[in-house]
Order: sequence, then structure tokens, then C-alpha cells
Amino acid sequence: MSAPGSVARRAREIDPFLAVEVADRAQELERQGADVIHLEFGEPDFETPPVVQEAAQKAIRDGRTKYAHSLGILPLREAIAEHYRARYGVEVSPEQILVTPGTSPAMLLLFTILLNPGDQVVLSDPHYACYPNFLRYAEGEPVYVNVEEADGFQYPPGAIRERLSPRVKAILVNSPANPTGTVVSPDRMAEIAEVGPWVVSDEIYHGLTYVGREHSILEFTDHAFVLNGFSKAFAMTGWRLGYLIVPTPFIRTLQKTFQNFFISTNEFVQWAGVAALKEAAEDVARFRRIFDERRRAMIAGLREIGLGVGPEPTGAFYVLANAKRFTRNSYELAFQILERAHVGVTPGIDFGRNAEGYLRFSYANSLPRIREGLERIGRFLGGLTGERSPAIR
Repeated sequence: MSAPGSVARRAREIDPFLAVEVADRAQELERQGADVIHLEFGEPDFETPPVVQEAAQKAIRDGRTKYAHSLGILPLREAIAEHYRARYGVEVSPEQILVTPGTSPAMLLLFTILLNPGDQVVLSDPHYACYPNFLRYAEGEPVYVNVEEADGFQYPPGAIRERLSPRVKAILVNSPANPTGTVVSPDRMAEIAEVGPWVVSDEIYHGLTYVGREHSILEFTDHAFVLNGFSKAFAMTGWRLGYLIVPTPFIRTLQKTFQNFFISTNEFVQWAGVAALKEAAEDVARFRRIFDERRRAMIAGLREIGLGVGPEPTGAFYVLANAKRFTRNSYELAFQILERAHVGVTPGIDFGRNAEGYLRFSYANSLPRIREGLERIGRFLGGLTGERSPAIR
């Protein structure tokens, strides 16, 4: 067996993904017979729209199971370009789009071609748990800007400017955001676009906004890279289908890198993506209405059991709830809730130091399970404080 020291530094520096650690332990409890309610994972509980499933089945019957074009099939890239034109009023060429097997590989590819060793990327804190690991694996460094509950977890352009240096290559924006559910305001998006470095915009939760609408960074600048995909809004997590929209000078480098590491993205899955963009709008609207009902129930329920929710999240399917009246150790509290109440939640520390003392709740589960999960947590927290837990309506 190799000694740990023989593992490459870039691999040793990867932190565990605590949402997955919670889910792994939850599955162990389920194998022992426990009924665990999952509020830790960002995975829609809906079935993929039938029209999408049928398109994939037809593609398989038609023999669409060979290598595809390394950028992605042209009909999908055209559909993505039309989607951005229709939804955001921006012009994107299909030749600027790289289709990938999920958004995570797209992110890894992007940072490997964008960053030299020691280059930096500005991240919000809290942030999606995996962002720093992507950067470090590409030999870059994260630079953090705190986003505060008192400011609605909005990204502050002034604080971003203060963190700039010659080493900062990009600013990463995630709106709607994981874990806070914040939709960055258009005024702040415009200011961030003017700061100077490249902007990398993670738009995977677009289509899941409940008050107003989300904005693409491309509405404000073309000095930007866009990450997006089909997992969240279309309930297609397991299909692994994402894409990158990039400035034209970068596309050939990305294409060559993708050819070497991935060859191509599954063609029959790409035809499912075409159907999603062209034919699944009613399903997406239905998903959004259901998520919004769950969002309101989750916010009200968290407040009833004594967890803090300040400005209400208006996007994605997460609530980052303040649990500091109970503990400053979110990791310990999350696993206590799992072991004693059999409810999976994600510790805030997974998302950065500024999220310590918080817990992230996903409302990508059914309304009855959300309510039961909150009742269980309320009873557990009541035991910590000696208070009687209110019933969740």
C-alpha cells in the first residue's frame, strides 16, 4: 500500500464534500432500517419530463450511440444559443459553446485553461462547496469576499474591488446561489461586470427563480464565461449534461483539451437536451411552481422551530438557516440531527468560514417530507434548549 505522501499534492488538498458525507452516512442508517428524510442534497425529486425521456429513447433506437462532434451536436448548440437569445436577449454563436458531460467537468476544464499556477479567482463566502477544490486542482488559489445575511447575501462589488491584485484572473458569480438561494441584483451584476477581470458565471440554477427573474452575466458583458446545464431546472441530474459559453478566442483551446480528456459527450443524451430546451417549458414551469410552494413552507417552518431566516431566498432550492443560537459548530450539529432525528442537512462550514453556524436545507423533496423533517428537527432542538417545539403547519 502506498504511503499518503506519495499521493499528488493536488489530490491531497481536496476537502471532503460534506453534503455527500452526510448522504453517505444517511444511507448507512437507512440500511440499518432508519427512515431518513433527505434535506441535504440539491437534487430535484421529480422525474425527468417525459418528452426528454422519449427523445433519448428515440436517439438510442436511431443509433445515436457513437462518438459525437467534440464541441457537441450542432442542433443542441443551436438550441442553447436560441435559448440565450430568447430568454436574455444576448447573441451567442453555436461556435462559442462546448457541450460537456455535466457542469462540473466544464468547470474543471475552464479553470485548467484559464489559470496558471498561483493565479487567483475571487469567490463569495459562502460559496458552492466544490469551487475551491476546482481552483486548487487547477493550481489556482481562491480569494474570498464575505457576503452577509444582513445584506441579503448579495455579492458586494466594492469588496470585490478591494481583493483585486495582478494575480486575480477572474471573479466567480453564482446566481441564483448555492447555498444561500440569493439572486444577485441586476445593479450588482452590472457593477461586477465592470470590475475588470474575467467573470465566470455559474448559471446552473437559472429557471428556478421565484421573485423577479435571474440575469445572465452576458447581458452586461461579453468579457465572461458561462457555465450552465440541465440538471436542476429540468430534473436531469443523472443525465450529466452541461455546457460552457466562452469568448471565441478560447473555444479552440477548450475543444482540444476536451478532445483529449473526454473525446465527446454522449450523443443520445444531447438529443434529450434538445428536447428539454424546445419542448419541456411547461414541465419546467410546473417544477418551479412546486418549488416555490416548498420554499415558502420551508422558510416558515424553519422560523417556527427557532432557526433564523433573514432576507428570504428567492432562487435555487436552498435555505441557509442561522443556527448560532444552538451551536457554532455546524458540522457537529448536522450530524447530531442526522443521528438523533434522522434528517439529513448540510453543515454550513461546507460552504466556507462565513457560513459556520448555519445549516443548509434543500427543499428539493416533497412537501410532506419537508414538514415531517422540520418537526423532527424541532423536537431535537427543543431537547437542546428545553423548549417545547411548535407543530409545523
